[in-house]
Amino acid sequence: MTDLALLINTAAALFMTGLIWFVQIVHYPLFAHVGQPAFAAYEQAHARLTTFVVGPVMVIEALAATLLLALSPRPLVLLSALLLLVIWLSTALLQVPRHNRLAQGFDARAHRFLVRTNWIRTVAWTVRSLLSLYLLSGQA
Repeated sequence: MTDLALLINTAAALFMTGLIWFVQIVHYPLFAHVGQPAFAAYEQAHARLTTFVVGPVMVIEALAATLLLALSPRPLVLLSALLLLVIWLSTALLQVPRHNRLAQGFDARAHRFLVRTNWIRTVAWTVRSLLSLYLLSGQA
């Protein structure tokens, strides 16, 4: 069961890492080029459609990380789980409120804040992926 939880955790972390790097480098910066008249509708569609992609994977990742922590409470597993907590808190407290603001129309300040604070998730998911791969390698 531990191996399966680790495999699922690693797959979810890798998926989210690839996605968050795309969002950080390509998608979020391009928000500034959508144009004011269409931006609110664009942001609302972005939030709705993104939730379909990331929501299930984030839930699966959280369940796998929790199970892995329960089955194998090693320091690196705990660190990985803490990074996931940071990701969820950043999402809830920093990114979601900015998306809610942007859903009302483009706001340059909210956009800059979104791009800057998204580095928290980008770095945390990257480190989670590296930790997961290391744990999966059996070296830990």
